[in-house]
Amino acid sequence: MFDKLETVLARYEDMEYRLSLPETLSDPGKYQALIREYNSLSDLITSYRAYRSLQARMEEAKAAASDSDPEVRAMAEEEAQSLKAPLEQAVEQLRRLLLPRDADDDRSVMMEIRAGTGGEEAALFVRDLFRMYTMYAQSAGFSVSVTSCNETELGGYREIIFLCEGKGAFSRFKFESGVHRVQRVPVTESQGRIQTSAATVAVLPEVEAVEVEIKDSDIVFESCKSSGAGGQHINKTESAVRLTHKPTGIVVECQQERSQLQNKEKALAMLRAKLYRMQKQAKDEERASTRRAQVGSGDRSEKIRTYNFPQSRVTDHRIGLSLYDLDSFMNGGIGPMIQALTAADTAERLKEQSF
Repeated sequence: MFDKLETVLARYEDMEYRLSLPETLSDPGKYQALIREYNSLSDLITSYRAYRSLQARMEEAKAAASDSDPEVRAMAEEEAQSLKAPLEQAVEQLRRLLLPRDADDDRSVMMEIRAGTGGEEAALFVRDLFRMYTMYAQSAGFSVSVTSCNETELGGYREIIFLCEGKGAFSRFKFESGVHRVQRVPVTESQGRIQTSAATVAVLPEVEAVEVEIKDSDIVFESCKSSGAGGQHINKTESAVRLTHKPTGIVVECQQERSQLQNKEKALAMLRAKLYRMQKQAKDEERASTRRAQVGSGDRSEKIRTYNFPQSRVTDHRIGLSLYDLDSFMNGGIGPMIQALTAADTAERLKEQSF
């Protein structure tokens, strides 16, 4: 492990030097890739340097323990004893930090929530999930902006796409991908019967323009009037944008901004995120031994969580965790669930470590 840490330290110091070079500063793509890797290693290097400082103190204490002066020996033995626990904790911290890190963890995130089975009740559940994620994001210091939505007459959403901006947003939300199921009495139900509905959540890391090249010739651009349940701006101007990526057939739309240019920029950001995900999935599939973590693959067809309103219970099926404060959860209190999912993923990967 420590041989690997020395290699990483050398790499970190080399990047520190290269980041100051004119040829790096003049190449945006190269600079962005390098600074992202450099920042991703900062916590590990800080911890390793702290460990080396503790280890140096331990070596000094051990050397002093053989001193001829009984008082010096006693002080040295006491020092060595006091350093044992911090050193053990430092080693454990290094093992965790050495785990292969998701390169996308620090990115902002594009999220899509779509109604599944359940009709109008599913659309209302989409609205509730969007509100839940928005409240959690704001409490975490992230900003949320809607890119596209399709509203129903009762105020639900057939689908809503939004950007959550802030460092580390993807690391918080990446385990939310999948099918979310709700069990409750719908507002449209007159006889008080419980109905099961569902919504799918997709989580995509936001991608810089320099990371995914999109040729103008590969895009079909269409402008159209905004559509929705109502509002002053709806159906009056052709500010909405639809982009079709010819090589892949991916279609994205954006209608939230008044300016067609702003809608086009947001649509391009969505398209980059989708193309990046496709590229990443293709690379993952090339690996012969793809790890399937305890928290699951995040596939959108995978049922991951149930929200049971009569029992005030939310259950994540991947780790078997149930929480019994659904009101708090739906008001953005999803932190404990996210922490549990992250801990489960870390524990699973620690088992597979070879050191």
